[in-house]
Amino acid sequence: MSGLVLKLGPHERVLINGAVVENCDRRSKLAIMTPGAHILRLRDAIHPEQVNTPVRRVCYIVQLVLSGDADVAEARLQLLRGIEQLSQVLTDPDSRALLGQASQAVLDNQHYQALKALRSLLPREERLFAAARP
Repeated sequence: MSGLVLKLGPHERVLINGAVVENCDRRSKLAIMTPGAHILRLRDAIHPEQVNTPVRRVCYIVQLVLSGDADVAEARLQLLRGIEQLSQVLTDPDSRALLGQASQAVLDNQHYQALKALRSLLPREERLFAAARP
C-alpha cells in the first residue's frame, strides 16, 4: 500500500481536504492515495485559543499548513524563523536535535514530521514555564 496510511481509533476524527471524517466503532486504516492532500488528526489539533506559548505558535503554523489553511511557501519562512527563535532558548542537546529534525522536515515539505518533532517539545516547554513561576 503506498501513500499515507492513517490508523484511526474508534470514533477518531480527521480533517481531510476540509471535510471532517469520523471513524466508526472499530479501529481501521485509511490509505490516502492523493499526493498533497491536506490531512490533520483532530486529536492533534491545537485550537486558536490554546496558542499561548512559543512552541504552540510554531506547531499551530504547521497545523495550518496541514489543514490547507496556510500557503506552504509563505508558512515556510515563518516556520524556519520560529524554529530558529526556539533554538535560541531550548539549547539542550535533545531539544536541539528535535528542532533540527523539524527544520529539515520543513525544508523537505514533510510537515507531519515537523509537527511530530515540535509537539515533542511541548512537555519541555511546559516544565520550563512551570519552573519559572513563583
